[in-house]
Amino acid sequence: MVVDIQAYIQSGIIESYVLGLASHEETEELLRLASEHPAVQKAILAAEAAFERNAIANAITPGNDIRNNLLSALQQDFTASAPPDEDFAPRQSSLTSIKTGSSKPVVKASIWKAMAAAAIILLVVSAAINFYLYNHYRSSHDKYVALLAEKNSLQASVDITQARFQQMNESMSLMADPAMALVKMPGVAGKESNLATVYWNSQTKEVYLLQNHLPQVPAGKQYQLWAIVNGKPVDAGMVATTCTGLCKMKTIPTAQAFAITLENQGGSPVPGPDMFVLGKV
Repeated sequence: MVVDIQAYIQSGIIESYVLGLASHEETEELLRLASEHPAVQKAILAAEAAFERNAIANAITPGNDIRNNLLSALQQDFTASAPPDEDFAPRQSSLTSIKTGSSKPVVKASIWKAMAAAAIILLVVSAAINFYLYNHYRSSHDKYVALLAEKNSLQASVDITQARFQQMNESMSLMADPAMALVKMPGVAGKESNLATVYWNSQTKEVYLLQNHLPQVPAGKQYQLWAIVNGKPVDAGMVATTCTGLCKMKTIPTAQAFAITLENQGGSPVPGPDMFVLGKV
């Protein structure tokens, strides 16, 4: 299956991968495409760099109260581990001044206790910062995906409008061609409100149909154009249900009239009785 690389890059899957939100299948597909298409690999590196810059720009420095609390906890632990004998004068603050064998285990345990407390505090601070950054990234990612979807929707609308405008210009050019013979096909008896027009190029013999006013085609049915040649109907092509302007039909070398019938989808080798319009050349 051919992948539209530009559309894939803009789909938001790369940002999900960088944030660790992509599924296993999405990750495998992304890595495969990155190995095959340098543009995908470049987009991944760009996304990682963008998120890294955003993280640095929005980083939160821990407050002074966290530092003070940590130092206070460490001071209390060291004070509690000092010898209780009041006769020591002055009391030594350096750990190296404690010589007794019975004090060493107390000091060592106190140090590990202080380090554990510091590690826990740092872990809590780190978790809080990571949680904040994750929520910030998640919110930014959701906004990005929403804006991307809106952009794609607007681009699709613009593409449709441009296609219709181009089709209209082409139709107007064909209608203005002096070689085009205009054959009006009014509605038959009982269907007088119907109207269609054939534009028949007298040089190339190409036939174009304009559905001025025809009822909506029922499910399973399709309009079929016929050229009346020497009193016999000749298939001039099926009218596509998606055609809204000039519909190009089959080339007809000669004809005395044109007609449209409603047939089963796909057409019929001979016209059915349900005729809608008929016009002489």
